[in-house]
Amino acid sequence: MSDSARPAPAEPGAHLLFDLPALTARLDASLRDADARNIRAETVRFLAAEREAALPRIIADFGTHPRRAGETVAAYAAMTDGLVRAVFHVATTRLHPLQAPTAAEGISVLAVGGYGRAEMAPFSDVDLLFLTPWKITPWAESVIESMLYMLWDLKLKVGHSSRTVEDCIRLGREDITIRTALLENRYLDGDAALAERLNQTLRNDLFKGTGPEFIEAKLAERSERHRRQGGQRYVLEPNVKEGKGGLRDLQTLYWIAKYLHGVNDTADLVGLGVFTAEEYAVFQEAEDFLWAVRCHLHLIANRASDQLSFDAQVEVARRMGFADAAGRRGVEVFMQHYFRHATRVGELTRVFLTVLEAQHAKPAPVLKRLFRRKKPLKAPFFDDISRVNVADTRAFLADPLNFLRIFEEALRTNMLLHPDAMRLIAANLDRIDDRLREDREAAHVFLDLLLKHGNPERVLRRMNELGLLAAYIPEFEPIVAMMQFNMYHSYTVDEHTIQCISTLAQIERRELNEELPLSSHILDEGVNRRVLYVALLLHDIGKGRPEDHSILGAQIARKVAPRLGLSPEDCETVEWLIRHHLLMSDVAQKRDLSDPRTIRDFAKQVKTRKRLDLLTVLTVCDIRGVGPNVWNNWKATLLRRLYSDTTRALEHGLEAVNREQRSDAAKKALREALSGWDARDIRAELGRHYDPYWQGLTTGTHAIFAEMLRGLGDDEIRIDLDPDLDHDATRAAFALSDHPGIFSRLAGALALVGANVVDARTYTSKDGYATAVFWVQDSEGHPYEATKLPRLRGMIEKTLKGEVVARDALKDRDKIKKREREFRFPTHITFDNEGSDIYTIVEVDTRDRPGLLYDLTRALASSNIYIASAVIATYGAQVVDTFYVKDMFGLKLHSGQRQESLEKRLRDAIIRGAERAGQA
Repeated sequence: MSDSARPAPAEPGAHLLFDLPALTARLDASLRDADARNIRAETVRFLAAEREAALPRIIADFGTHPRRAGETVAAYAAMTDGLVRAVFHVATTRLHPLQAPTAAEGISVLAVGGYGRAEMAPFSDVDLLFLTPWKITPWAESVIESMLYMLWDLKLKVGHSSRTVEDCIRLGREDITIRTALLENRYLDGDAALAERLNQTLRNDLFKGTGPEFIEAKLAERSERHRRQGGQRYVLEPNVKEGKGGLRDLQTLYWIAKYLHGVNDTADLVGLGVFTAEEYAVFQEAEDFLWAVRCHLHLIANRASDQLSFDAQVEVARRMGFADAAGRRGVEVFMQHYFRHATRVGELTRVFLTVLEAQHAKPAPVLKRLFRRKKPLKAPFFDDISRVNVADTRAFLADPLNFLRIFEEALRTNMLLHPDAMRLIAANLDRIDDRLREDREAAHVFLDLLLKHGNPERVLRRMNELGLLAAYIPEFEPIVAMMQFNMYHSYTVDEHTIQCISTLAQIERRELNEELPLSSHILDEGVNRRVLYVALLLHDIGKGRPEDHSILGAQIARKVAPRLGLSPEDCETVEWLIRHHLLMSDVAQKRDLSDPRTIRDFAKQVKTRKRLDLLTVLTVCDIRGVGPNVWNNWKATLLRRLYSDTTRALEHGLEAVNREQRSDAAKKALREALSGWDARDIRAELGRHYDPYWQGLTTGTHAIFAEMLRGLGDDEIRIDLDPDLDHDATRAAFALSDHPGIFSRLAGALALVGANVVDARTYTSKDGYATAVFWVQDSEGHPYEATKLPRLRGMIEKTLKGEVVARDALKDRDKIKKREREFRFPTHITFDNEGSDIYTIVEVDTRDRPGLLYDLTRALASSNIYIASAVIATYGAQVVDTFYVKDMFGLKLHSGQRQESLEKRLRDAIIRGAERAGQA
């Protein structure tokens, strides 16, 4: 590439970046009196100073347009050009001058890879190709070696290769990565004719006629890259370079275009008819934004870094000028912009690559075509290389209902949309108006897309990516690509919604019978599918605003559901489901299900079996749609138990769920489990515990405690560790003499061994013993492996014996990871005296950390509060710890003054612990 063809530079560092003759003249002047042995060191000193002067100016200029990086990446590349060419000048004129070079002693220096495109982030690699006419000569080897040492001394990360033209062709045939790098070569200095010969040879001997092969390799490479990055465009911490919808996708598009058409700029794709002018504008905007994000990431990390980690997201959002507004954090607004650009990148590359695939596709063999019968497409659609396309554009646009019908045809025939059809839809979304939104037939077609063909996920995702879903349901638009900055949700709100509907469809297709037996059974028995699908589609539509999203979502559904053709009764049910879509999850995960009051209150809110069935399935889909590792056996067990007990209450009356019945049934079951015991010992065991003990634990756990309490000494502590598959955790049972603060001591011991408590119960027997049981998981959220249980037991025993003081030892273990420090979870503490007949329920909603439960239980113990049970619900970096408590006289905490005092003590414990963890 000639000097005049290089990207137009930005202002900073002009004397270094753009005026090579002036730079080399000044460099030569600085070397005039240098000793031959010091030339390399003096060159490095001079160029390092010039680079140090230029870098702040590039960064300052970037700060004036922080959301656009086109000028910035060109400036970094131009500065690097200046360094490489100056180093080449010194190597060939000062260090290794040739008086009469032969034909073999030519050398050409070329930029390849991203540097070849003249696109560089602050810490991008400098990829160089040293091209020689024939086998490398000693002179060329010396020049290359001197150049590399000087570039390394300048602290540049250099990737390099030394090859002949023939080497390039041979290696390019063997390795698609080398071929791609050669495709992007850019002449920097040296023998220009040799560089031109390389390009001619590449075009004629390597690229020509191998387009389909290159496309296939690049698409396979792209698929593998996406798989490695998680396969989703909306992963929590995306890689701006390698992730789905990132810069590499744009570069893949450019590589293929250049390979096939010889383009040097993506703008040329408009002239070739690959992109419309509007699509190219979208391409440019997305590319500029993604490069800006990448440059900010490099500058923040002070090194090459392409992962948008949680802590980096906050700082990038600040640098790019995204501020908190309307109940949303600036980082959430920024990430919504990011994901929308990633979606556009995906759509553009899909259009481009599908066009190429169609152009280069081989026709199916005649026999294969004959045996693969296809359902005929209805007008105005036709089969265009096994894709649904529009035969008559005018007829298609004349009836906006076709915007929905084309998706119905695609699902009905199990065909994909043709890129031309996708472009037609995206370019004419303004034709989706209120008349279509109120049209009964349109509503019928849309509901059929959800209900009729068994694969609503595919059509919803494509409609969403094209903007059609938000055009047809405008209330959906605000949640498109909306990120929730909380580490719990793995997807954006719109993608979460589609994942939920996908789960429901999977259940209906009987693909999850073993994993979700309850939901599968409910659907087999029959529910109102129309209500369920619409409720899932709209359940989070109120997110992103200051109001409670469940209440706001229900209000929005009141307007949307009638438009979708639902009856007044169905609309009312949809509205109720959305308003209460978190109710079952909250009760199951935050309340003690062994307390009959919990079941009775929940049954009063649900009222009917029909609503319970719908809410159960919706809750399961909602939890599974949060992320790939959120659903587990413990949540399944809790929901099954809540569903079963509530069904009994609804069918047999609320009094069917009472303490006496539960206690009697539990004692009967234990009597059978202890059939080998002496009758007198059984009577003693059955008589030593209060009612809550019998209601709160399983028969298996009752039997374990019966054995542990047998002959227990006053100073003895007995521990039983055992996997509990229903809890998806390890059950840690403790039996010892009761004394104040025992729950806190046990919580501290478990925190010290790194155990994550997911549920806990503690009971005092009538004869003064404490029976406490904790369900714990390891740091990965799984039950402890059997081989690790002895060490776990040993550490717990040391802590309980006082050999290790939990308060002191936790100081070094309670740190919050750097990438999680930017999450904000305001502390909320509530007192509920109505949710239980005999306990006050204290709910603490705050930021999670390893020693939190220990701190909270110490604060309760120091206030002379007895803890009967603790229910722990974790949502990423947020936790809700719910304690069922009494005062020292066995009474509820009714006094407002007592509650205020306890709240202050709990808040102080949280603040002190946060400061200790490095998170004020």
